[in-house]
Amino acid sequence: MKKIPLEILGLSSSQSQSGSFALILGEKLGNRRLPIIIGMFEAQSIAIQIEKISPNRPLTHDLFKAFAEHVHVTIIEVIISDLKEGVFYSRIVCSDGATTFEIDARPSDAIAIGLRFGVPIFTVESVLSEAGIILTDVEESDDEDDQDSDDEDDDDEDAPARPARTPAEPRDPSGQVSLDELTKMLAQALEKEDYEKAAKIRDELNKRE
Repeated sequence: MKKIPLEILGLSSSQSQSGSFALILGEKLGNRRLPIIIGMFEAQSIAIQIEKISPNRPLTHDLFKAFAEHVHVTIIEVIISDLKEGVFYSRIVCSDGATTFEIDARPSDAIAIGLRFGVPIFTVESVLSEAGIILTDVEESDDEDDQDSDDEDDDDEDAPARPARTPAEPRDPSGQVSLDELTKMLAQALEKEDYEKAAKIRDELNKRE
């Protein structure tokens, strides 16, 4: 079965399920998008890996990586392999050097682990055909968002469009805070495991360098 390479395009709060997040995957060689609703912990784990933030203590997916490396198992790829009754299924393809084997996993866990090993993410045509969104549809939705941004009825528009506005939030107070204070705030956020706040502070520090 032909594998279709994917890339992570975005991660945003889900407007349909409170406490959940929408992970947006894109077809590398096409124009389809694959949105997957994931839990808060998995979203946090994926986000800190994308942002290259090191937690004070290892998360579950970091523990998996450390254990796999200790027993000399490597991850080859992650495949989102099926969609049944609205539930995505995935496999983590592993190797111990002599044999290759697969582990069943939720896509959120598989992707969080795959990111830590730097391996490619794939899906298959049947999954994209059923759950994929054509890029032109997303663009039209975004255009409508831009034109009617002042209309309260647009609060339920496509969730991935919202993160574009969130990075501006830390900019307002940041101009009144010194670099030393920002560094302390970053350390405090990491200590409290507030990785979303830590990412925003780190971005502001990078802008000032």
